[in-house]
Amino acid sequence: MIPRYTRPLLARLWSEEHRLEAMLRLERLVLEAQAKAGLVPRRDVAAIARHLHVTPHRIQQIESKTRHDVIAFLEAIEERLGGRARYLHVGLTSSDLLDTSLAAVLVEVSDVLLDDLKGLLRALAVQARRHKRTVMIGRTHGVHAEPTTFGLKLAVFYDEFQRHWCRLEGARIGMAVGKISGAVGTFANVSPRVEAYVCKKLGLRPAPISTQIVSRDLHAQFVATLALIGASLEKLAVEIRHLQRTEVLEAEEPFGPGQKGSSAMPHKRNPVACEKVAGLARLLRGYAVAAMDNVALWHERDISHSSVERIILPDATTLLDHMLQEMTWVVRDLQVYPKRMRENLERSNGLIFSGTVLLALMRAGLSRKQAYGLVQRSAMQSWKTGRPFQALLGRDRGVTRRLTPQQLSACFDLARHTRYVNQIFKRVGL
Repeated sequence: MIPRYTRPLLARLWSEEHRLEAMLRLERLVLEAQAKAGLVPRRDVAAIARHLHVTPHRIQQIESKTRHDVIAFLEAIEERLGGRARYLHVGLTSSDLLDTSLAAVLVEVSDVLLDDLKGLLRALAVQARRHKRTVMIGRTHGVHAEPTTFGLKLAVFYDEFQRHWCRLEGARIGMAVGKISGAVGTFANVSPRVEAYVCKKLGLRPAPISTQIVSRDLHAQFVATLALIGASLEKLAVEIRHLQRTEVLEAEEPFGPGQKGSSAMPHKRNPVACEKVAGLARLLRGYAVAAMDNVALWHERDISHSSVERIILPDATTLLDHMLQEMTWVVRDLQVYPKRMRENLERSNGLIFSGTVLLALMRAGLSRKQAYGLVQRSAMQSWKTGRPFQALLGRDRGVTRRLTPQQLSACFDLARHTRYVNQIFKRVGL
């Protein structure tokens, strides 16, 4: 991933140096397991461990000739160890090393993303509670519908991202799988006890069965989970982008001192962070498709998935980390305008209470069709003339014969729409 979207923490976890550290640790653990089984002299294990170091530069030099990264890795080690190198990688195939070390790295990366999600959840919780009773208009199809609160709007996202935290935790557990089972997974030249020892030390569980590789449905599930989280981040970003439109202006993303919105128009305050997140979500969805394409490999494996994963796994996780950090900042410092929300709510001249009037007329004895016709007649007049909806209803004999002025006025009470806010918040854990 380009530096613009890469936090130093993710850059370190996906660095070549960190990848090699994970591979070296695995080779050392295999040595320990084989020494326990009496296959390697214990004194040699300690001597090897002291000199088990390689540099990316030297591996690249060797790989330019071998065109095989694991062989280059092993030859670079052999240069340092000499004859003792014969004890390394015994009975293993390249994917034993690559898949298991990759799983260990993905567990570390997943822990970072889970922490990111916790940060976003905290920011959403604070803002949702702060605006629990900040009344605003709810919109369906982009059109004014009925009143809601800004807190309820944010509580929907809080609930959604709680589900994502559980999904990512499940995907992390699913990815925490290693295999040390040899060329086609039969343990022909390495004992299952070695696999059990190594996986336990790495905090992984052995794959119940494997071929030359761990099955790629696990990786597809992991990346699909990242893409799904990205889709909800886009949903949140799109919501804020709409609320920031000049015609709406009920909320806007932070705009700091010295920030500029346009090279041509000094007045501009654009939702650039939310727009960026919406764009990056498209990449995550593309990575999910690539991960699914990796599931179908020839027989016990081919290598068509490898080049794809070298790109999509670092990129997808790094991008999601950036997106979560960005949206946490946006939500935490979101500029909210309750007065504007109230102004927009009142722009419809009371039309947003039409559903309540409809139900009141039905309770008074009219059929739904009759009541709908009465209410819609006054509603269309209000749309065309801008006259208050309640006043038009109060002059309609079809309405006044069934509803008293007090009953009609009660239909326009905002409190009806906020009376269950506390209960809803409790249901989502706020």
